[in-house]
Amino acid sequence: QVQLVESGGGLVQPGDSLRLSCAASGGAFSAYVMGWFRQPPGKEREFVAAIGPRGRVTNYVDSLKARFTVSRDNSKSTLYLQMNNLKPEDTAVYYCAANNRSLGVSVGGYDYWGQGTQVIVSS
Repeated sequence: QVQLVESGGGLVQPGDSLRLSCAASGGAFSAYVMGWFRQPPGKEREFVAAIGPRGRVTNYVDSLKARFTVSRDNSKSTLYLQMNNLKPEDTAVYYCAANNRSLGVSVGGYDYWGQGTQVIVSS
């Protein structure tokens, strides 16, 4: 059992950067694979990136790997997503999620979810 709370979203212009955070509590954070997903308006939730329990292994959707970086600080029980050179198509609600299995890309592979944080990229 773990509770997840995202923060760091907001309204930015194309080309700007944002760093999202996901604070975990109530569970063994260092034992979980952590992932980021996003849901654009009117679309299905989609995988962004994932990171292994010790931060040694990562997984990214190919189209975002050049601009997004996932990391974690187990001493702070916090997951991060650094997003650079943001584009209008990055507009979405961003969710963090946890599982104890693998760095998978499927929504169904994750057991715990935060409430999401809104990112709007617009000029």
